[in-house]
Amino acid sequence: MLDRIIDLSLRYRGFVVLATVILVVLGLTSLQRLPFDAYPDTTPVQVAVHTVAPALSPLEVERQITAPLEQAIGGMPGLDQVRSISKFGFSQITATFDDETDIYLARQVVGERVGTVSLPDGVEPPSLGPVSTGLGEIFQYLIESDELSAQELRTLHHWVVRPQMLQVPGVAEINTWGGYERQFHVIVDPLLLVKFDLRLDAVAEALRANNASTGGGMVNRGGEGQLVQGVGLVEGVGDLERVVIVARDGVPVLIRDVARVEIGHEIRRGAVTAEAQGEAVLGLGFMLMGENSREVTRRLEERLQEVRSSLPDDVRLRPVYSRTMLVDQVLHTVQSNLLEGALLVIAVLFAFLGNLRAGLIVALAIPLSMLFAFDMMLRFGVAGTLMSLGAIDFGLVVDSSVIMVENAARRVDEDKTGRSVREVVREAAVEVRKPTLFGELIIAIVYLPILTLEGIEGKLFQPMALTVIFALVGSLVLSLTLLPALASFALRKRRRARDTIVVRAIARLYRPVLRWSLSHRLVIFVLVAASLAGAGGLATRLGSEFVPRLQEQAIVVNTVRLAGVSLDESVRYGTQIEALLLEEFPDEIAHIWTRTGTAEVATDPMGLEVSDVFLTLTPRDRWRRAPTQEALMKEVAAELEDLPGMRSILTQPIEMRMNEMVAGIRSDLGIRLFGDDFDQLRDLASKIRRVVEVVPGAADVAVEQITGQPVLRIEVDRDAAARYGVPVREILEVVESLGIWRVGEVIEGQRRFDLAVRLDERYRDDPRLLGRLPIIAPGGERLRLSEVADIGVVEGPSTIQREWGRRRVTIQTNVRDRDLGSFVAEVRERVDALDLPDGYYVRYGGQFEHLERARDRLLIVVPIALALILSLLYLTFGRVRDALIVFSGVPFAAVGGVVALWIRGMPLSISAAIGFVAVSGVAV
Repeated sequence: MLDRIIDLSLRYRGFVVLATVILVVLGLTSLQRLPFDAYPDTTPVQVAVHTVAPALSPLEVERQITAPLEQAIGGMPGLDQVRSISKFGFSQITATFDDETDIYLARQVVGERVGTVSLPDGVEPPSLGPVSTGLGEIFQYLIESDELSAQELRTLHHWVVRPQMLQVPGVAEINTWGGYERQFHVIVDPLLLVKFDLRLDAVAEALRANNASTGGGMVNRGGEGQLVQGVGLVEGVGDLERVVIVARDGVPVLIRDVARVEIGHEIRRGAVTAEAQGEAVLGLGFMLMGENSREVTRRLEERLQEVRSSLPDDVRLRPVYSRTMLVDQVLHTVQSNLLEGALLVIAVLFAFLGNLRAGLIVALAIPLSMLFAFDMMLRFGVAGTLMSLGAIDFGLVVDSSVIMVENAARRVDEDKTGRSVREVVREAAVEVRKPTLFGELIIAIVYLPILTLEGIEGKLFQPMALTVIFALVGSLVLSLTLLPALASFALRKRRRARDTIVVRAIARLYRPVLRWSLSHRLVIFVLVAASLAGAGGLATRLGSEFVPRLQEQAIVVNTVRLAGVSLDESVRYGTQIEALLLEEFPDEIAHIWTRTGTAEVATDPMGLEVSDVFLTLTPRDRWRRAPTQEALMKEVAAELEDLPGMRSILTQPIEMRMNEMVAGIRSDLGIRLFGDDFDQLRDLASKIRRVVEVVPGAADVAVEQITGQPVLRIEVDRDAAARYGVPVREILEVVESLGIWRVGEVIEGQRRFDLAVRLDERYRDDPRLLGRLPIIAPGGERLRLSEVADIGVVEGPSTIQREWGRRRVTIQTNVRDRDLGSFVAEVRERVDALDLPDGYYVRYGGQFEHLERARDRLLIVVPIALALILSLLYLTFGRVRDALIVFSGVPFAAVGGVVALWIRGMPLSISAAIGFVAVSGVAV
């Protein structure tokens, strides 16, 4: 069959050239449409369920919202994991499905399940998070002004900027972080309520009853149909003040008689500061799952320029983080590596072939094989990333072409029969077709084990294997079709054919080495055995990690303060950190901003005590404090370690998001401790933290804060309430009015703002006055709140994390100056030595999970691949002895790689292990 293909290619050379032109057009078209990103998107299929309960404590959120929703979600097909976070006023449940599950089917089923759960009054219906992934946060920008307030900026962003940005194709969500969400507040004075003998619920009911519009159908007048519209919506503060609560003896009691109406804001669950200049408003762009991040980011940048024209002159939109910067940097690195590799291969070809035409023919295989690979990548949904494109080895790509063209050039030079060049080329191509085919197959086979990887590691490395296989297939097809045709066109018999000076020099050096080796075989065997033993010993000392860290040109400092800290204090501290870092690293930091708490759409739920300080970095040639990003992160950590009342963990934006999305943690290793009692969990977590801190390589060791949140607890005294006949609901309404008691909306043109009832500020800030709040009993008695409820400050949980319905606390740590594999092994040994109480146990999460799973899978499939290689060698030579002689090159091929890793001080990552698998095929 192969002979037939070669024959047809030489007979119809024009058609082969035309087909190649079509391949070039398809490849270039595919290259333009191919999605590019810095990193393969390894996020599993996840659905996040967000529920907002503005006034509930974390414990009540867990009891009333998270637990019933978890039960509803459990038991769905394809469900791998359910974890949740319960915080003040907010619940997030993350359901992870297996990779075969369609994301939209998963969202539909989850939405149906949570829709069946009855939640308490005042709790907003659950909503699903955006259809995005861990890498979906691709664009961040600040909206700033010297004239407008933070509330006006947030309103402007929500109603002017955000709708225009959402129109960009490929955008899943535009989130708002920081500022003040505008609301209309009716601030009730309880003493005035008592004066008019009114209850608080009468105010709420009056506002609901006097803020509506309705339709009356249509009436006919004189042959004309007229719509009937009843308008009773309030349109501002003046209308609200004139709302009638009750009329007595013809005298109305209005809202303004018992309360004042003002423009306020929602209870804040987050804030943003930037450039050490105080608070700002941040917009975050999320990409739809499966979209091209580079293209979507570029569109967002262009749309942001267009949006500026619709804003007041003093409002500025400033991008601070764009995925295109990282993607372009990665593409530049890949482009440089590919170009340098191609030029190096071409230079070696010319040096060894000594034939300009033959060298050009072989060199042509490089771009054509790449164009074929680009076309296949687009068809199979493989994105262009550092992992996929950076793995292409042009030496592999031109291997079969070198053999075929070199043999054809030699046969043409040596031919004395007078036959045509076409016939000589055909004979030369047929002569080497078998070794070239088997060589390509052997190299392709060693990549097959990579295709069997699962989970995160599969999504990470399978694109690389597919890209290499596509390039190899393209090279093989070209070596059987186009290259023989071009060789028959271009090759000519030379008058004086001889080896190049490079080949002659190498031969002159090799001959004595070969003669000595053949005459001292025992010495060679001893040296080889020693090198294998030495490399094996070095391999055991290299350590291991999942993948080398990608330098993202950005740093994230995750800071945690004491639970219960106010948002204003977190904002002040964030601005102080920004000023410190800008002062110490002025040449390294391009932009710096801090995200505290939670955004409008809580894709990243954090407490008010948690902040993420983002640093985008300048080009490395401008740095003065550190030569590498790793060294710079150590410098930043050293500057922050002495700040009081705070601990910090340093990571990178994509790295942090991937760790968080996959395992719910933000560091390299997370030790998840499961149990029921908060105090017991806290004590055991402290013990584990102390154990981890003394392990060499541990950095940024921290325990999640689960307790320490001060709670002003107002517990209804049921006996007293029953004695006076006061319904519990009425007492709780008074408590609810301390926060935000939503009773409707105020519509201003196309904008809608919540209408809420609140108590006067002085009652909310002073617990003593709080106990004096008047309550009118059904019998007319005037009571104080303290007479029907017990008021006191207690300490409660600040955050409640759960996994499969069990409470958990995570001890997190990063690993510095040590490989991940040996670090985790030592941590496990020390933690397992602790005596945990019954019902409490630990699980380990983070990158090492993927390392172990990939290593276990490779230990099974790599031997199978090597057995297939041995089988191909036997089919090639027909004798077991010859096959084993060739196969003996496999272990020796790894010796140089192990030595190189040892010299560079690099651990054995899964990437390096896959490189060893690939080089075994090259060696054969």
